[in-house]
Amino acid sequence: MEVRKENDRMKILRILLGAVVTLLACYSLITGTTGLGPYLLLLVSGLVLVMGVAEFRNRKPVAFTLFLAFGFSFFVGIYTL
Repeated sequence: MEVRKENDRMKILRILLGAVVTLLACYSLITGTTGLGPYLLLLVSGLVLVMGVAEFRNRKPVAFTLFLAFGFSFFVGIYTL
């Protein structure tokens, strides 16, 4: 029961982060503001981290690639702030 609750939370967090990233990216494209770029990159890195943890729990080898992508996008997001 406990594992199912955590999986539901991860799914909700993944959907929430995906929606926020999509909405902010659309807003940035429509208005032409470029100041949201680093924040979008940090949110995307959080989304990739959540996806990596979910895949790691399922013992899928793609989790390693997702963790590398998280590290790179997080570093670039912090660096561009």
